[in-house]
Amino acid sequence: MADARKVAVVTGAGSGIGRGVAVALSKAGFTVVLAGRRAAALKETAASFGDGSGAALVVATDVTEPRDVSHLFETAQATFGRVDVLFNNAGASAPAVPIDALTPEQWNAVVAVNLTGTFLCAQAAFRVMKAQRPMGGRIINNGSISAAVPRPFSAPYTATKHAVTGLTRSLSLDGRAFDIACSQIDIGNADTEMTQPMARGVLQADGGVRPEPRMDVAHVAEAVVYMAGLPLSANVQFMTLMATKMPFIGRG
Repeated sequence: MADARKVAVVTGAGSGIGRGVAVALSKAGFTVVLAGRRAAALKETAASFGDGSGAALVVATDVTEPRDVSHLFETAQATFGRVDVLFNNAGASAPAVPIDALTPEQWNAVVAVNLTGTFLCAQAAFRVMKAQRPMGGRIINNGSISAAVPRPFSAPYTATKHAVTGLTRSLSLDGRAFDIACSQIDIGNADTEMTQPMARGVLQADGGVRPEPRMDVAHVAEAVVYMAGLPLSANVQFMTLMATKMPFIGRG
């Protein structure tokens, strides 16, 4: 193995939760492979690691493209010898419109990233983890609280996140024989650029528009580092991490 550190691949690493988790994994001693569409943003993430952190590798990747995903994992393996962790984080959403106003193109775009992209990365990671020695690894899927409870006008996002839960369960079962553990973290209202509108007010299930509390991304990063650091004999199967007072329990 070219690097004594454990190797983690993080998709959607150019901003938000992906960036926060990548930085935290690096500080925890992981070598981190940064994947995302925007190479410049990935380089900004790598630059924020600071002295004393693990090595970083930037690989511009569109997770909806099988060739890009294959290249990502082949490069990670060729550079560092193995892949120990995948944080399957890249995601997308559609405009918040009634379902009869949603276009097939908008639907397909969300499915391509949230479901197909998650599958392609998990599949590629599975192949590497199954073949490497010592065998095994960990896949952590970024679900969402929408994997359990939808927001108004969120059919594509909610449907794909429900599907990610099914994929997580299937990978957990199929990975047993190969020491591949699979987890899912469902996150609610982390303070990122994507959730900034929540501070001003967003549509609620009762038709009202109200601001929602958010939580520091650092708490998400800490949770993922904990999940990633467990021995393969133990697994956090599902974790829900949310802003305490957000409208989730009893939503609607």
